[in-house]
Amino acid sequence: MSVLLQIGRRPPEPARPPEPARPPGPGDGPPGPAAELRVFRSAHGAHLFVADGSRVYDLPEETAARLERWTAVPEGDLADLAEELALPLWPERRIDGTPPEPPPLSSISLNVMQACNLSCGHCYADEGRFGGSARAMPRSTAFAAVDRLLAEAAPGADVVVGFMGGEPLLARDLVHETVRYAERAGAAAGHPVRFALTTNLTTVRPEDARLFAEHPFTVTVSLDGDRAGHDALRRAPGGASAYDRLRTGLAVLARHGRPRQLSARVSVTPYTGRLLDVLEHGIGLGFDEVGFAAVVSAPDPAYEITAETFGGFLERMVECGEKALRELSAGRHYPFGNFQTALRQLHRGTHRPYPCGAGAGYLSASAEGGLYACHRLVDDPAFAMGSVAGGSDRAARQAHLNDRHVDRAEPCRSCWARYLCGGGCHHEVSRRGRPGCDYIRGWLAFCLRAYVELSQAAPEFFHTSPGAAAAASASTV
Repeated sequence: MSVLLQIGRRPPEPARPPEPARPPGPGDGPPGPAAELRVFRSAHGAHLFVADGSRVYDLPEETAARLERWTAVPEGDLADLAEELALPLWPERRIDGTPPEPPPLSSISLNVMQACNLSCGHCYADEGRFGGSARAMPRSTAFAAVDRLLAEAAPGADVVVGFMGGEPLLARDLVHETVRYAERAGAAAGHPVRFALTTNLTTVRPEDARLFAEHPFTVTVSLDGDRAGHDALRRAPGGASAYDRLRTGLAVLARHGRPRQLSARVSVTPYTGRLLDVLEHGIGLGFDEVGFAAVVSAPDPAYEITAETFGGFLERMVECGEKALRELSAGRHYPFGNFQTALRQLHRGTHRPYPCGAGAGYLSASAEGGLYACHRLVDDPAFAMGSVAGGSDRAARQAHLNDRHVDRAEPCRSCWARYLCGGGCHHEVSRRGRPGCDYIRGWLAFCLRAYVELSQAAPEFFHTSPGAAAAASASTV
């Protein structure tokens, strides 16, 4: 009998008894052993990843070799092998392919300005217009969106109001008014309200900085590298430097008020330079977190990362991850967002059948007041989910959850990483399919190894909240 040591925490027991098995549907049938178990190795030996529950165990080498042979050429039933080797499979699956019912709303984003002051060829939102004309959200629509969120939230739950675009600070008066309204309405309804805003930071003013500092804000800034790299992708009117304006915006935040969380998001295109250089440049600017996202769908295909170029993207991401692993193992703060998020999710045992909360607990409101599955899918009728005036369309949300459950999709249901990936961004899948599956598996395989090694070298990392680490970092910048 093998002795297995679990690393991380077992997910909580289900709050209710398992649902009865659903009727057979497309893609039903056993997914195969390679979708349930994965053997991997680190500097500390062999380990087992169990997809259901995202669990990690130490594994004797003899058992690891036996499992690798079995998953390559299965002989017999997985349950029999699990009993023989004392593998930790649970009697009831945590995710059984049954789509959940739409949960209460917990967040909504407001596309307050569907226009932008920059011109970026890789922008999924077409400068905020989403293929239409530039427009701004009326005050009444913004307030109605807040009311809709509060009306459909769980009693007493925290909620998040986000501001998107385009460039949301082109509608700064509306942002300020909506924050004040949301806090009043949230207090009256018994809901603490937090805020998020995504910006290019080229138009931020002192009063915006004070708003971010005085209220619980997460501000995400679009950053594409140093001055040359950033300006190559983001064109400002009159030939001005978008990067210089971003740096001026950072100085405004430093003087007048810093948000609770200040993150940088790097959109990676075929023109992006060495990612480690971009990462360290962003960290040097004082961001609490720097993360990368491959551009998979863009109005101009020249900016898209393709199946052929994802291999190079993986190599550059792993180079960043190795640097983060060395720094964090030595007890030094290193805010590489993709890496830290993946490792903390592994430690929690995160397992989910969807990539995000889009169409579930999260919706996005267009300037006209339509509700859509997320901010990237605004004005797409295939992802319409009701309106702020009439309420969310529960039937549309349920259909969305039914159709996109990871165990009902191919090739997802046969992939060991499906409950960590969740099937991929709905916007990207609807436009491009899934060209990055090998990249995602490669990145998660690296993160599994790194998780084990960091757990041994610096276990305290997993007992420090990301917010506390960011605050400590910000105080020394």
